[in-house]
Amino acid sequence: MAQITIYLDRETEALVNRAVRQSGVSKSRWIAAAVRARAGSEWPAGVVGLQGAWADFPDLKDLRQTTGRDRKRGRL
Repeated sequence: MAQITIYLDRETEALVNRAVRQSGVSKSRWIAAAVRARAGSEWPAGVVGLQGAWADFPDLKDLRQTTGRDRKRGRL
């Protein structure tokens, strides 16, 4: 397991300490979870759970049919 040293201003340290106390986990575990949440490449479960929630949402084919043709772009 790696060790990382970070420097926090007092306000940020207070935020971390408060969150750690409320969570009931160690500071290392809380920070690791925060890093995974921010740096992860997967969608959060709450977002994934919304898949298919809008039955009347148009599919990609329908969306593309309603858009006009692109205009010719000017030269730069």
